[in-house]
Amino acid sequence: MTSVRSSAAASALHLIGNTRMVRLAGPSERTGCDIYGKCEFENPGGSVKDRAALFIVEDAERRGHLRPGGTVVEGTAGNTGIGIATVANAKGYRTIIVMPDNQSGEKMATLRALGAELVLVPPTKYADPEHFVHRSQRIAEERDNAVWAQQFDNVANRQAHVETTAAEIWAALDGRVDGFTCAAGTGGTIAGVGIGLKERRKDVVIALTDPHGAALYNYYAHGELKGEGSSVAEGIGQGRITGNLEGAPIDAQFRVSDEQAARAVFELNRQEGLCLGLSSGINVVGAELLARKLGPGHSVVTVLCDTGFRYLSTLWNPQWLREKGLPVPDWMDGQG
Repeated sequence: MTSVRSSAAASALHLIGNTRMVRLAGPSERTGCDIYGKCEFENPGGSVKDRAALFIVEDAERRGHLRPGGTVVEGTAGNTGIGIATVANAKGYRTIIVMPDNQSGEKMATLRALGAELVLVPPTKYADPEHFVHRSQRIAEERDNAVWAQQFDNVANRQAHVETTAAEIWAALDGRVDGFTCAAGTGGTIAGVGIGLKERRKDVVIALTDPHGAALYNYYAHGELKGEGSSVAEGIGQGRITGNLEGAPIDAQFRVSDEQAARAVFELNRQEGLCLGLSSGINVVGAELLARKLGPGHSVVTVLCDTGFRYLSTLWNPQWLREKGLPVPDWMDGQG
C-alpha cells in the first residue's frame, strides 16, 4: 500500500531528510529478521550526503564563515559534492568540487549540470599533498569568502545523522530497532546514527560494514589500521580515524567483497524493484550478516545510499563488470 505525503515543502531544502524506509524481502526472509533500507536516494540531490551538506553549510553560516555570495569548496568522491551544490544553489552560493578522476561519469555530469566548478585530480594516497582533500583545502584558503566543507573531519556531518537520520529510524519503527549497519566513508553516517540510536537505547548494536581495501575493519576488530585487498566502490572505505569517527560507538564489524555487493544489488533490482549503487549492496550484505549475528526475530536497518542510475557507465554496464572481474547477471549479458 502506498503512503501519501500530505504537506508541501516550503523549499527544496525542506525536501532533505524524512526519507522513507522499505522492508527488504529477500534479506528478511533469509535471516528470519526484518531488514529495512532507508531510502536516501529520495533526497533532492539523490543521496544520503544531502543531509551532511545541509548541516555543514548552515553551520558555516552560523559561525560567520560563509557570507552572501560566497563559495563552498569540497573534496569528494561525488555525492557530497552533489549535495553541496544542491544546497548551495538553493542558498545562492557558488560551488567548487575537487574529485578523483576515476569516479563515475554520471557524477561528473551531474555536478556540471548543477553549475559546480569541477576540478579533477588523479587518485592518490591521503598523504600526498595532491590528494583531492588537500587540494580542495588549498583552493578554499586562496579565495575570499570561501569555506572548505571538510566533510571528513567536520562533525556537523555526523550531527546531521544524530539529529535527523537516527531520529527518523527510531520514529519509523516505533523504537523497535535492534541493529544498524553501514559502510564508512567520512564516518558521519555510522557515527551519527550510532550516537543517536544509543541515546535512545543503549543496547542497540551498531556494526561497521567495510569494503575490501579499507582499514577500519581491522581497526575495530584488532586495533590496527590495516587495509587488505581492494574495492571499486565509490565514496566509501577509509584508512584513518576521521573527526567524524572519533568516539563512534561501533560494536561489531563485517567485511564485504565487491562480488557479494554486486550480487546483492542485482537481486534487489530484479526481485524488489530497487536499482542502487554498489555501496548500498555492501550495506545490505552487512545488514544480513548483522541479522544472522543477532538471530531471528530482530529488526535491522541499513542505508540505501543512492540510485544505481548514478552508475550506468560502471556497475550497470556489462563491459565494465567484466573488466573488473565482477559477475554479469544473465539478464544483462549480451548488452555490452
